[in-house]
Amino acid sequence: MRRNLIVGNWKMHGSKASIAELLGGLKQRLPASPRSELAVCPPFPYLMWAQRHLPGGVQLGAQNVAVEPKGAFTGEVAADMLVDCGCRFAIVGHSERRQLFGETDAQVAAKTQQLLTHRLTPIVCVGESLSAREANQTLAVIGDQLDALVAAIAPPDLALCVIAYEPIWAIGTGRTATPEQAQEVHAFIRSRLQSKLGADAQSMRILYGGSVKADNATTLFSQPDIDGGLIGGASLHTEEFAAICAAAE
Repeated sequence: MRRNLIVGNWKMHGSKASIAELLGGLKQRLPASPRSELAVCPPFPYLMWAQRHLPGGVQLGAQNVAVEPKGAFTGEVAADMLVDCGCRFAIVGHSERRQLFGETDAQVAAKTQQLLTHRLTPIVCVGESLSAREANQTLAVIGDQLDALVAAIAPPDLALCVIAYEPIWAIGTGRTATPEQAQEVHAFIRSRLQSKLGADAQSMRILYGGSVKADNATTLFSQPDIDGGLIGGASLHTEEFAAICAAAE
């Protein structure tokens, strides 16, 4: 039985005051022992600050990691540094990293391997553009992104990853894939992974991300291959994020 996972991706938002307020509010609203696994991913400067204020049952994640383990790479953050800050998860391959910073499938795979080497759980994002969706190329695009990961990561390690399907056209736009559209892609992802991993693919968690809100979370999370969500803007609002977490229970 897969345990749902809800991850808040705060992107480049936050301050000491706002983070303390948000996490303090979540502490009042979340169950002490949630059945779902919960995590938040603050910007790098606030990782240890957030850790100090985390409610019980909420874990820490990062939004990115360096390809290299250490060295003269100004501005980069290594996987062992994330461990030192108390992280359990890290996001890699988010569409904003792929589009705005030119990250390739090969770099995403290398970052994934860095996280696995340091016993961190990678949340590997895949997703298609609006033009790919309209050209009926969604599954081809997702398949290519998955194949690059499968080719680079050994099966036992790959089985430890979390995959997050985030249609690019639904991120921050208010548009959301219908539950049926999301389920179709999630089922495809699991099937593609199963061809490499066999039965282990059934235990991997596949999250949905893209304008998830309290009013659509329950329907999305009820789909058989959707195991929670990677939540963007809604994770910055205490009541909204708490309601999404409740929907995963």
